[in-house]
Amino acid sequence: MSNTKNFYREIAPLAASDSFLVFDRVKDSFDFPVHYHPEFEINFIQNGKGVKRVVGDNIEEIDNVELVLIGPNLYHGWELNKCTNKKIHEITIQFHNDLFHESLLARRIMNPIRDMFNRSIHGILFSKKTAEELMPRLVRLSKLDGMDYFLEITSLLYDLANSRNQRLLSTYTVDYDTFDDYDKMKLVYEYVQKHFSEKITLEDVANVASMSIISFNRFIKKRTGKTFVNYINDIRIGYAARWLVEKDMSVSEVAFKSGFNNIANFNRSFKATKNCTPSQYREEFSGLKRIL
Repeated sequence: MSNTKNFYREIAPLAASDSFLVFDRVKDSFDFPVHYHPEFEINFIQNGKGVKRVVGDNIEEIDNVELVLIGPNLYHGWELNKCTNKKIHEITIQFHNDLFHESLLARRIMNPIRDMFNRSIHGILFSKKTAEELMPRLVRLSKLDGMDYFLEITSLLYDLANSRNQRLLSTYTVDYDTFDDYDKMKLVYEYVQKHFSEKITLEDVANVASMSIISFNRFIKKRTGKTFVNYINDIRIGYAARWLVEKDMSVSEVAFKSGFNNIANFNRSFKATKNCTPSQYREEFSGLKRIL
């Protein structure tokens, strides 16, 4: 099985200081390519009978309701396939893979969640009964805020971990040895996260990684599948997308705050990344909720 370098690496709009992101929307199609990211992801779908799910080497048509947990860097995606419903309800929750520290997960009460996280490297499909029972709580999530939200998601994770009739999806798992130079990539990521709203040159980031410009160009392409400019723009677009639905700011204000000094360039880059204009994205993703 080929590794994740052959698939789209999503840069989630989740800052280092955030805890969770939730997308809650009704849609008529799935147009996001098979992808992966280092964050955990919970995905709930209602009215999706006939949609094709891809998780690692597992490919299946889903039922009307389903609930899945995807582990870090496991590639996954959903395609419309045979589904004809125009009101597919999707709730997606993403959180950092180190949000729950190992010392916390080692506590006895957290053991079920720790074990579930370990299994999630295969992707976990929860039973239809579990999905239907938890659906009202998932729907209410976007109406909560702050610590109430954090505690409710933690409680949901605990209930998922203890639920019956879970099924592992993929026989393929990520070979973490293929993610070489992790420390250098972490330095690059942290630097860009801190300075994305400013002018960042290739030389600046190459120096952070203690590499020559030529070596860094090869490095960033290998690690992200993108050029340096595209990598920076993806991070900026990620923040812009979040602010479009969280903040009462104009599109031009969002563009400049996220590091674009030209509104036309921002609009062009945003549409190339998100397949829609910033205004269309604001309307479509009005259910996005950022927590902490």
